[in-house]
Formats: sequence, C-alpha cells, structure tokens
Amino acid sequence: MIPHIRKQPLPVGITFIVVLAATLHQSLTDEATATTAIPPTSAAPATPASPGNPERGNYNVTNGNGTACLMARMGLQLNVTFLSTDKKTVQELVNLHPNQTKFAGSCDADTATLILMEDKTNLTFSFLLNTTSKKYHLSSLALSASWPDMAAPLSASNSGLDYLRGTLGRSYMCREEQTLSVDQNFSLNTYQLQVQPFGVSSDQFGEAEECELDEDDMLIPIIVGAALSGLVLIVLMAYLIGRKRSHAGYQTI
Repeated sequence: MIPHIRKQPLPVGITFIVVLAATLHQSLTDEATATTAIPPTSAAPATPASPGNPERGNYNVTNGNGTACLMARMGLQLNVTFLSTDKKTVQELVNLHPNQTKFAGSCDADTATLILMEDKTNLTFSFLLNTTSKKYHLSSLALSASWPDMAAPLSASNSGLDYLRGTLGRSYMCREEQTLSVDQNFSLNTYQLQVQPFGVSSDQFGEAEECELDEDDMLIPIIVGAALSGLVLIVLMAYLIGRKRSHAGYQTI
C-alpha cells in the first residue's frame, strides 16, 4: 500500500498573514504615490512657540476661620492673541509660574471666586453652585494683561461658560490637557487639574469626578488590547484549522 499525498493549500492562518501583508504594502505604496503627486502648497501660518507644559500650582482660598473653602491644583497656560507695539497681530503661549503667582478669592453659599495674579497678569475664575441639583460649574473666566510688547492692555472675559462641572462635596479632575475657550483672543489650557470650589472638608479634596478626556484615555488601551487579543485568537484558530486540514490530506490507497 502506497501512501498518497494530496497537495494542500497553505494553512489559512499563514494565508491570512500573507494577504494582510500584501494589502498593507499596496496601501502604503498607493499612499506614497498619492503624496508625491500632490503639488506643493503655501506654508501654514506659524503657530506660537510652546513654552512647554506649565508647572502645577496649589491655590487654596480660605474662609473666616482659616479653613479651605476652595481648593485648586493645576498647571495653567494662557493662549492670547493681541496687537503688538509694532502693529502686528501676535499669538503667544504664556505659562503661569506658581512661585511667582499670588492668589486670593472668596466663598459664599452658591458662588466662589479664585483670583491669580502674576506680574501684570490677572486671571479670575468664578464658580456657581445650583443648590437644587447640587451641581457646580465654572461660569466665568476673565483675563486682564498689560505686557511690554502689547500696543494696549488686553481684557477678555466670558460670563456664560459651563466648564469644570462637578458635584457638591466632590472635586473635578482632568489629568489631560484641556482648552477652555473664552473669546476669540483668549483661551486657557489646563494641565493636571483638580478643583473643588464647594463643600471642601478638612482641607482635603473630595472624591474626584474625572473628565471625559481622562475616561477616553483609559478606554483606548482597553480597546487596543481587546483588538490585539482578537487578532491573535483569529490567527491561532486559522492555524489550527489549516493544520487539521493538512493532516486530513494524507490518505491511504
């Protein structure tokens, strides 16, 4: 009896990998060709030079008996557009330096204010508390600045904001960089922010309610890990199926 070997195609797992590699190679080749064919365009407007991430500062407002009624821990970066002394429109990124920043503020039953002052820059945060829903938010942000290269002092404010939303007795936290737009000339970039304007107890932050940016940042690794696990499982199953079929190809005559 002579064993007869029937020719079999490549295992499904290997075929899948080969096809995937060929597809990616073709896609990259097409993309490179398309990129080469695009005619040159005019350069985009220059963006302001980044001073790097700002240092994180601690800013606590105390009430009459000396205990904290508003707590804030954050790095702050001003994004400001103004007319310079040589009549040019300038956009600058400026970090606040905690060791050079003075602060003050006030706390009431449903309002709280934090004022930061550095050199010729004043930044004011105003928070509102809805006593019915027990929810608070940043309702107003105001900047006044008089820098040497400004043609005139800058004033920007917005009292219709709805940022940094949290619950009474809890803090609002956002580790990721977020941008708080105020008007066309001013926005505020925050880094590693944690703030609690109401319901502070024992000079400590309450339980943190994290921002959507932080939640998305935690979700991405989970999705990527699940996708990779699924891909490994598919390749393994394809390999086992292909191996089983190759064994079935050996027949005895």
